[in-house]
Amino acid sequence: MPQVRIIKKYPNRRLYDTEISSYITLEDVRQLIVDREEFLVRDAKSGNDLTRSVLMQIIAEHEEHGQPIFSAEMLTQVIRFRGDSLQGVMGNFLERSLQFFLDQQQQFRGQIGSLVGHAPWTLLNSLAERNMELWRSFQQGLGGGAPPAAKARASKARAGKVGSKSKTQ
Repeated sequence: MPQVRIIKKYPNRRLYDTEISSYITLEDVRQLIVDREEFLVRDAKSGNDLTRSVLMQIIAEHEEHGQPIFSAEMLTQVIRFRGDSLQGVMGNFLERSLQFFLDQQQQFRGQIGSLVGHAPWTLLNSLAERNMELWRSFQQGLGGGAPPAAKARASKARAGKVGSKSKTQ
Protein backbone atom coordinates (compact mmCIF):
# COMPACT_ATOMS: atom_id res chain seq x y z
CA MET A 1 0.00 0.00 0.00
CA PRO A 2 1.48 3.36 -1.01
CA GLN A 3 2.40 5.86 1.68
CA VAL A 4 0.10 8.89 2.01
CA ARG A 5 1.91 12.02 0.96
CA ILE A 6 2.05 14.70 3.67
CA ILE A 7 1.88 18.36 2.75
CA LYS A 8 2.49 20.88 5.50
CA LYS A 9 0.76 24.23 5.49
CA TYR A 10 2.64 27.03 7.20
CA PRO A 11 1.18 30.18 8.78
CA ASN A 12 2.38 32.21 5.78
CA ARG A 13 -0.04 30.02 3.71
CA ARG A 14 2.81 28.24 1.92
CA LEU A 15 2.50 24.52 1.24
CA TYR A 16 5.48 22.20 1.73
CA ASP A 17 5.50 18.75 0.14
CA THR A 18 7.48 16.49 2.47
CA GLU A 19 7.93 13.82 -0.21
CA ILE A 20 9.89 16.05 -2.57
CA SER A 21 11.19 18.43 0.15
CA SER A 22 9.97 21.49 -1.69
CA TYR A 23 7.34 24.21 -1.54
CA ILE A 24 4.41 23.70 -3.90
CA THR A 25 1.44 25.72 -5.13
CA LEU A 26 -2.30 25.04 -5.04
CA GLU A 27 -2.03 24.17 -8.73
CA ASP A 28 0.55 21.50 -7.82
CA VAL A 29 -1.92 20.09 -5.27
CA ARG A 30 -4.63 20.09 -7.94
CA GLN A 31 -2.29 18.11 -10.19
CA LEU A 32 -1.78 15.55 -7.39
CA ILE A 33 -5.56 15.10 -7.35
CA VAL A 34 -5.73 14.69 -11.12
CA ASP A 35 -2.89 12.15 -10.88
CA ARG A 36 -4.85 10.31 -8.14
CA GLU A 37 -2.09 10.76 -5.55
CA GLU A 38 -3.14 10.17 -1.93
CA PHE A 39 -2.20 13.08 0.32
CA LEU A 40 -3.08 14.93 3.51
CA VAL A 41 -2.54 18.60 4.22
CA ARG A 42 -1.50 19.20 7.82
CA ASP A 43 -1.03 22.41 9.76
CA ALA A 44 2.74 22.70 10.27
CA LYS A 45 2.39 23.76 13.94
CA SER A 46 -0.62 21.86 15.30
CA GLY A 47 -0.72 18.90 12.92
CA ASN A 48 -4.47 19.45 12.34
CA ASP A 49 -5.88 18.09 9.10
CA LEU A 50 -6.45 20.99 6.67
CA THR A 51 -7.09 18.87 3.58
CA ARG A 52 -10.77 19.84 3.17
CA SER A 53 -10.09 23.57 3.44
CA VAL A 54 -7.30 23.36 0.84
CA LEU A 55 -9.59 21.37 -1.49
CA MET A 56 -12.31 24.01 -1.06
CA GLN A 57 -9.75 26.70 -1.87
CA ILE A 58 -8.80 24.90 -5.09
CA ILE A 59 -12.46 24.59 -6.07
CA ALA A 60 -13.09 28.27 -5.33
CA GLU A 61 -10.15 29.37 -7.46
CA HIS A 62 -11.19 27.18 -10.38
CA GLU A 63 -14.84 28.28 -10.17
CA GLU A 64 -13.70 31.85 -10.93
CA HIS A 65 -12.35 30.84 -14.34
CA GLY A 66 -14.21 29.27 -17.25
CA GLN A 67 -17.49 27.38 -16.98
CA PRO A 68 -18.43 26.99 -13.30
CA ILE A 69 -19.67 23.64 -12.00
CA PHE A 70 -21.61 25.11 -9.10
CA SER A 71 -24.38 27.61 -9.81
CA ALA A 72 -25.14 30.38 -7.34
CA GLU A 73 -28.48 28.67 -6.60
CA MET A 74 -26.78 25.35 -5.77
CA LEU A 75 -24.23 27.03 -3.50
CA THR A 76 -27.04 28.95 -1.79
CA GLN A 77 -28.90 25.71 -1.10
CA VAL A 78 -25.77 24.03 0.27
CA ILE A 79 -25.23 26.97 2.63
CA ARG A 80 -28.85 26.75 3.77
CA PHE A 81 -28.37 23.07 4.62
CA ARG A 82 -25.47 23.83 6.99
CA GLY A 83 -26.72 23.21 10.51
CA ASP A 84 -29.96 21.60 9.30
CA SER A 85 -30.94 18.25 10.79
CA LEU A 86 -30.61 16.73 7.31
CA GLN A 87 -27.07 18.05 6.74
CA GLY A 88 -25.56 14.55 6.94
CA VAL A 89 -28.13 13.19 4.51
CA MET A 90 -27.36 16.01 2.06
CA GLY A 91 -23.62 15.24 2.10
CA ASN A 92 -24.31 11.54 1.60
CA PHE A 93 -26.77 12.30 -1.20
CA LEU A 94 -24.26 14.53 -3.02
CA GLU A 95 -21.51 11.91 -2.70
CA ARG A 96 -23.76 9.12 -3.98
CA SER A 97 -25.03 11.31 -6.84
CA LEU A 98 -21.50 12.17 -7.92
CA GLN A 99 -20.43 8.52 -7.72
CA PHE A 100 -23.50 7.55 -9.77
CA PHE A 101 -22.56 10.18 -12.36
CA LEU A 102 -18.95 8.95 -12.51
CA ASP A 103 -20.08 5.33 -12.89
CA GLN A 104 -22.43 6.32 -15.72
CA GLN A 105 -19.69 8.36 -17.38
CA GLN A 106 -17.35 5.36 -17.27
CA GLN A 107 -20.06 3.07 -18.64
CA PHE A 108 -20.87 5.57 -21.40
CA ARG A 109 -17.21 5.79 -22.39
CA GLY A 110 -17.03 2.00 -22.55
CA GLN A 111 -20.14 1.84 -24.72
CA ILE A 112 -18.86 4.58 -27.01
CA GLY A 113 -15.67 2.55 -27.42
CA SER A 114 -17.72 -0.43 -28.63
CA LEU A 115 -19.97 1.72 -30.83
CA VAL A 116 -18.83 0.13 -34.08
CA GLY A 117 -21.92 -1.05 -35.97
CA HIS A 118 -24.45 0.76 -33.73
CA ALA A 119 -26.42 3.90 -34.45
CA PRO A 120 -25.42 6.64 -31.96
CA TRP A 121 -29.05 7.55 -31.17
CA THR A 122 -29.91 3.95 -30.31
CA LEU A 123 -27.07 3.87 -27.81
CA LEU A 124 -27.99 7.23 -26.31
CA ASN A 125 -31.68 6.30 -25.98
CA SER A 126 -30.79 3.00 -24.33
CA LEU A 127 -28.42 4.74 -21.92
CA ALA A 128 -31.01 7.42 -21.09
CA GLU A 129 -33.65 4.76 -20.32
CA ARG A 130 -31.22 2.86 -18.11
CA ASN A 131 -30.24 6.07 -16.30
CA MET A 132 -33.89 6.89 -15.60
CA GLU A 133 -34.47 3.43 -14.10
CA LEU A 134 -31.35 3.70 -11.94
CA TRP A 135 -32.34 7.21 -10.85
CA ARG A 136 -35.84 6.05 -9.89
CA SER A 137 -34.46 3.20 -7.80
CA PHE A 138 -31.93 5.57 -6.22
CA GLN A 139 -34.71 8.03 -5.26
CA GLN A 140 -36.84 5.23 -3.86
CA GLY A 141 -33.91 4.12 -1.72
CA LEU A 142 -33.61 7.63 -0.27
CA GLY A 143 -37.31 8.25 0.31
CA GLY A 144 -38.52 4.77 1.15
CA GLY A 145 -40.67 4.42 -1.95
CA ALA A 146 -42.33 6.43 -4.63
CA PRO A 147 -42.29 10.24 -4.51
CA PRO A 148 -45.22 11.80 -2.57
CA ALA A 149 -46.92 13.05 -5.76
CA ALA A 150 -46.86 9.55 -7.25
CA LYS A 151 -48.24 8.08 -4.01
CA ALA A 152 -51.06 10.66 -4.02
CA ARG A 153 -51.95 9.86 -7.65
CA ALA A 154 -51.96 6.13 -6.91
CA SER A 155 -54.13 6.69 -3.85
CA LYS A 156 -56.63 8.79 -5.85
CA ALA A 157 -56.72 6.16 -8.60
CA ARG A 158 -57.48 3.43 -6.03
CA ALA A 159 -60.17 5.61 -4.42
CA GLY A 160 -61.81 6.15 -7.81
CA LYS A 161 -61.91 2.40 -8.48
CA VAL A 162 -63.35 1.66 -5.03
CA GLY A 163 -66.03 4.34 -5.53
CA SER A 164 -67.02 2.96 -8.93
CA LYS A 165 -67.35 -0.56 -7.49
CA SER A 166 -69.67 0.59 -4.72
CA LYS A 167 -71.96 2.32 -7.25
CA THR A 168 -72.39 -0.84 -9.34
CA GLN A 169 -73.04 -3.12 -6.36
